[in-house]
Amino acid sequence: MAKYVQEKPGGLLLRVVVQPRASKTQAAGLLDGALKVRLAAPPVEGAANKALAAFFSKALGVPKSNVSIVSGLSSRRKAIFIEPTQSRPAAALLDAVESLARGKK
Repeated sequence: MAKYVQEKPGGLLLRVVVQPRASKTQAAGLLDGALKVRLAAPPVEGAANKALAAFFSKALGVPKSNVSIVSGLSSRRKAIFIEPTQSRPAAALLDAVESLARGKK
């Protein structure tokens, strides 16, 4: 398993580097041991954090309530916790995250 993602009790912990104010919201491969995500939202009043949670929710097929930023709320480097669902178990989430890291949707 790659070091940017760890299986933890109750879900997956992702190490993420965000680039706010990008032209498009998308995963952008790996950077310094973390998954890089470009966000169109600015880093103002939590807009980028909301956009990041929405991105992972949509990309991984889980509700937004299952995506939590556990550290780095005001930093470009963040730790994201993703809780699996019955329809998207941890193994499926792990495959989806690894696909994002490879640049596939």
